[in-house]
Amino acid sequence: MQGAVLACVLALLPATWLRLSTDGRVREDVASAPEAPTALVFGAGLWNGEPSPYLAHRLDAAARLYRAGKVRVVLVSGDNSRRDYDEPGAMRAYLTERGVPPSRVVADYAGFDTWDSCTRAARVFGVRRALLVSQDYHVRRALALCRAAGIDSYGMPVREPRDATWYAGGLRELPGAVKAAYDAAFTPDPRFLGPREPGVRRALAE
Repeated sequence: MQGAVLACVLALLPATWLRLSTDGRVREDVASAPEAPTALVFGAGLWNGEPSPYLAHRLDAAARLYRAGKVRVVLVSGDNSRRDYDEPGAMRAYLTERGVPPSRVVADYAGFDTWDSCTRAARVFGVRRALLVSQDYHVRRALALCRAAGIDSYGMPVREPRDATWYAGGLRELPGAVKAAYDAAFTPDPRFLGPREPGVRRALAE
């Protein structure tokens, strides 16, 4: 019995760390979000080549931040590991179709997970301050990891109905928090690092 209790406590420690380390960094709406040069939007899957509903909601939030003048560039980060699966390309197209100028959307094609997106934003694209856009159950993990990557960031949580999809995403955050604790402690290289990319810097210079 005591072993089971100890196991539960240890399992919850990373999630507790995420909440404590990101207090004061979550903004509930566009109006309360601070200004930052860049919005970082994390991938959330495609349906038949189009952004999934959850991903579309993230992109809608990023477009609102841009239109409100809170950010000047949107960095979309996702999976393009297969020729027939271009998550960042679909994200970029979605934003431009909704009025964000193409020159203001930069794509990271190797954002295979949250840590890769954060560390590549810093090391490859030179992002130092950003608003992070993701669902409410995920945004604190993104904040902790971007902080570990050296990015001064605030979270813009996207609210969703408490349905089966939302609860499944929340459950995935328990093992996700364990991996986040490891990534924050050891800051490993991303799956693909590659050379520096000037896209964000050029967009900000326009």
